[in-house]
Amino acid sequence: MPLPKTFREIVQERAQVDSEYREGLLKEAVQCYLDGEPEVGRVLLRDYVNATVGFQQLAERTHHSAKSLMRMLSPTGNPRSNNLFEIFRQLQEHEGVRLKVAAVR
Repeated sequence: MPLPKTFREIVQERAQVDSEYREGLLKEAVQCYLDGEPEVGRVLLRDYVNATVGFQQLAERTHHSAKSLMRMLSPTGNPRSNNLFEIFRQLQEHEGVRLKVAAVR
């Protein structure tokens, strides 16, 4: 009997074939930060990176070590704002999207 897939494997498989899912994952990560839930945002960003660009390629693009990026995006990580925005910028570029913040009432 085969072992069930882990959540991470399910996310990775879906992200490989569904661009709307990838974009939604990235949007949701940003929204979590804006909603004051940085812990959830970091976990979503980590899942996105693992499922798409990978930490090694992101490290090359941001000029940070992969290990440093993994720490920043760990559940207890605390990336500086300039590092976080550079990560967002690189992930948007990788995905081919540009996220915008809009005020709502």
